[in-house]
Amino acid sequence: MSRIAAAFRSFFSILFSGALAEDIAVRFGYAKTKPAPVVAPVEQPKLKTSDGALQLLHILQRDSRLIDFLMEDIDGYEDDQIGAAVRSLHSDCRASLNRHLALAPVIDGVEGTYQKLDGSKAPDPNRIKLIGNVPASGKVPGGTLRHRGWTASSVNLPPLGKQDPAILAPAELEIE
Repeated sequence: MSRIAAAFRSFFSILFSGALAEDIAVRFGYAKTKPAPVVAPVEQPKLKTSDGALQLLHILQRDSRLIDFLMEDIDGYEDDQIGAAVRSLHSDCRASLNRHLALAPVIDGVEGTYQKLDGSKAPDPNRIKLIGNVPASGKVPGGTLRHRGWTASSVNLPPLGKQDPAILAPAELEIE
């Protein structure tokens, strides 16, 4: 907008409305621009590394009552009663794990058979635990596979939302 046009607009704006047009007042420094409204950032819940572990325990409790079983004093029960309870607990826990985790063996071999390793370097202790007569260097050509180990290739836990991860199972009150 040219200065002459701004002058005419200013004159007629003051003449008819008694005030300077806002865009002209801002342009020539007679009015301060309005600050943009401050939008408060949405506070994200603080997640801790333990939240995933607690969430998995919550899922196992919800789906199979695993914590109830583990916290129960089973000394007074017969072995056949415990075995019957464990059978359904096992299938429910396995289904929950398969639904939320993709598990695979660390070494895909048959337990009890000889497994070769790269003998030029010690295996990663996070992946392979050497047991028995292990040399100080940790370099071994192989050994008998006693446990295949497990690795999680993917984890698919639902979002926590507003749920308190420390609550593994809510108390239940029956109302009569």
